[in-house]
Amino acid sequence: MTAVLLDGKQLAQTMQAEIAAEVAQLLRVRGLRPGLAAVLVGDNPASQIYVRNKRRACDKVGIASFLHELPANTSESELLTLIARLNVDSTVHGILVQLPLPPHINEATIVDAVAPRKDVDGFSPHSLGLLAAGRPHFLACTPHGILQLLVRNNIPVAGAHVVVIGRSNIVGKPLALILMQKGVDATVTVCHSRSKNLADLTRSADIVVAALGQARFLRADMVRPGAVIVDVGMNRLPDGTLSGDVDFEAVRQTASAITPVPGGVGPMTITMLLYNTLQAAKAN
Repeated sequence: MTAVLLDGKQLAQTMQAEIAAEVAQLLRVRGLRPGLAAVLVGDNPASQIYVRNKRRACDKVGIASFLHELPANTSESELLTLIARLNVDSTVHGILVQLPLPPHINEATIVDAVAPRKDVDGFSPHSLGLLAAGRPHFLACTPHGILQLLVRNNIPVAGAHVVVIGRSNIVGKPLALILMQKGVDATVTVCHSRSKNLADLTRSADIVVAALGQARFLRADMVRPGAVIVDVGMNRLPDGTLSGDVDFEAVRQTASAITPVPGGVGPMTITMLLYNTLQAAKAN
């Protein structure tokens, strides 16, 4: 068995075309163009690449993008002042603060400062709290992208046992909450570094999501034949190449479907950011 590739790049193109059509209609009917403000503090090369890719995607679908680049020595109070200004800017419907922030800035304070109606990352306690209560508003972009990859590739999720490796507030926790929503109806196990008998848990899964940030962690002997594998990892190896959290070449011989790295989950994350920005504008 060789796994079918779950092509996030191709699906992202399809969904971005759908989003572009809705953006054009919103502009035509209401004269309203969705706007996304990106805030970048410091000169982290990876963050610069991410922000550039997001701005390029905005341009592609017709969303206005506003970039605010701040020096690494920007104070927390200065950043909070900018966010307060963006919160009341009628041309800005979504606010993206690129993480990580410099160590002297408290990330939780900054995330909490973004107005809930503009929290298109879906990271705030308000967004996560609504999700936990079964009344989701903005879904965190990477978990939502994963759900779209599964659903649009006709992979059964309702009733499936999904094992999520990783419990971050960005991927693991919100993904578990999304998959447990009524209408999605998965049975979810969340694993982490202190989970006992991890391989036994992953072998019991219909779907495994690897989101722990450790290159090639998930081996073929940890996967049940025919399982679906979603790799969220993006790790730079010593030779400069990229690797996910899954031992891709070995696992693809056991799994029925698998996401590649790159080209799997990554493009979907950006796409769902565009989707959330559009929804924020429509609610305006």
